[in-house]
Amino acid sequence: MINITTTIEGKDHIIMVEGDVDASSSIHLDEALTELANDDSVKFILVDGTQLNYISSAGLGVFMSYIDDFKEKNIKMVIYGLSEKVLNVFQILGLDQLMTIVTDKKEAKDKLHEVQS
Repeated sequence: MINITTTIEGKDHIIMVEGDVDASSSIHLDEALTELANDDSVKFILVDGTQLNYISSAGLGVFMSYIDDFKEKNIKMVIYGLSEKVLNVFQILGLDQLMTIVTDKKEAKDKLHEVQS
């Protein structure tokens, strides 16, 4: 079971992912990210993983499929709040090197809005 909600805080679009992202439910994550990727006003995305219990390779593939899109559209995305178990899956596949993953929302907001030098 998965529940995905998108909220806006200032300039930040926050996607909360609750439950399990597997082959059948990853379509919902894909739809949420597609919607944001197609909105020209979106520049900052926070993915709240505090309630994410499990992610399969299909779910990881969804995140991977947006890396280039977001780069081209100058959209910054930060994932935060992953459990040790879920973070480990990202690390095993090296995705922590391709995406910004931090521990909490404050750190995510700081990372999202840091000045590029």
